[in-house]
Amino acid sequence: MDRSVPARAVVPAARARSAHPAARVRRGRALAAGCTLLAALTACGSDPVPVAVPEPAPEVVDACTTLIKAFPPKVLDAERRDTDPVSPLTAAYGDPPIEVTCGVSPPAGMAEAQSQCFEVNGVGWYAKEAANGVIFTTIGRTLYLELAIPKKYTPEANALTDVSDAVKAHNTLITPCT
Repeated sequence: MDRSVPARAVVPAARARSAHPAARVRRGRALAAGCTLLAALTACGSDPVPVAVPEPAPEVVDACTTLIKAFPPKVLDAERRDTDPVSPLTAAYGDPPIEVTCGVSPPAGMAEAQSQCFEVNGVGWYAKEAANGVIFTTIGRTLYLELAIPKKYTPEANALTDVSDAVKAHNTLITPCT
């Protein structure tokens, strides 16, 4: 008479417990949650954003460093990202990235008579259309700060409200918009 245990019954206790339908459901949910989190992180862009770094005078670098540090953790609900190269003069948000650069030269068109200054929350800006959106540069302040905002964030000017408090606090007003 054969007294051996059937093969299906020879299962380690831990494996037998995990084979329970409720355990499989929990594992499935955990796996799905992990995949969702991974997809969300990947969608935000985990790679550093390449941003050109200007070479302003040392006193501008110091002032820009303070200004960029004061920027919010999010702009238009887009999370802050690392930049490449790492620089205290740059920041980036979201995917496609909103690029922030402090210490830039004033844009050529800003000096033209037809250029306009428009104000958002007490900060004057010059807007220039770009291939993929709009580039905004501060006007009438000690530092020239530039935000390159892709079309995805239309209306692009809404991003300026998120940064205006930092600009007002750390970029001295010289001449208001008129």
